[in-house]
Amino acid sequence: MIWPAALTTMIVLAVVVIVAVAREPGPRAVDVALGFEHAWDRLDFDAVYRMCGSELRDGLTRGDYVTTKRAAYAPRAAAGVGRRVADATAEEVLQARDTAVVCTRLVLKDGCVVRNEIRLVRRSGEWLVVAYALRPAAA
Repeated sequence: MIWPAALTTMIVLAVVVIVAVAREPGPRAVDVALGFEHAWDRLDFDAVYRMCGSELRDGLTRGDYVTTKRAAYAPRAAAGVGRRVADATAEEVLQARDTAVVCTRLVLKDGCVVRNEIRLVRRSGEWLVVAYALRPAAA
């Protein structure tokens, strides 16, 4: 008699877990934007590729994108360009249903401040970066 009750309980628990996972919204646009900033700072082009929409992938596969970016940034990485961000915050977040603009503020280890504007779209429930630009100092 205990087997039917245990089996029923296991099935109910499995359904609850599946529903909970399916309803999880995933990272917010601001989280993706800040993750994108950190990935660029680390020169982690695999992570950058995963967070980019097709607009920023240059028509390349993941492998080709990562290889191309690593080659392009190798001299900068050798010169110590990566890992310069001491703090990254979102100064402004404008979000509609499936689009967002996140204005970030990066404080570099040398004290300089850089502001960027990151545009994102939500596709298949996932926020992707589709445009990235340095924000003018007056903005």
